[in-house]
Amino acid sequence: MSDLAPVERRLSAALERIARQLDKAPAPTQAKPARSSVFGLGGRAEPTPDPEQAAIIASLRDALEKERAANAQLSERVHQVKQRQETTIAQLERRLARLTEQLDLQSLEMLRLKKANAKLIEANTGLREAQVEAFPDATLINRSITAELEALQAERRAEMAEMEEILAEIKPLLAADAR
Repeated sequence: MSDLAPVERRLSAALERIARQLDKAPAPTQAKPARSSVFGLGGRAEPTPDPEQAAIIASLRDALEKERAANAQLSERVHQVKQRQETTIAQLERRLARLTEQLDLQSLEMLRLKKANAKLIEANTGLREAQVEAFPDATLINRSITAELEALQAERRAEMAEMEEILAEIKPLLAADAR
């Protein structure tokens, strides 16, 4: 698209030069009979257009029309390219929003998983210390089991978020394949 802008400017400049030349050139007129003063004496004949000049003017007009047609085609192509870009940008923005949402969800699940794992490590450390003393406390065992359960649940949520991400990527492919 950046290549079209200089071409369009050059075409516009050429069209303007041609139009100025056409405005400056005398319009082809038909030869009129000489005006005469009294009794046809002393009158001047009007100049007749030069056939060569008329041919040049006609060719310039043809060139002008061709350039205008080319300019119109280029303008249409630029318009189509702009529309495709806008469509692509809109699609990319929607995809970015969806991916950002998925990333936020995964970050939340990852944070839950880290917290659950920290609790699990703490509970297991307490349980190990109690085992060394050969005196396991029922509360420590309950805390350990609860922490492990929370860690497993957080891991499951993280896996579900990952599955949602995979499904979100597969759905457009399936929809495109169905067409």
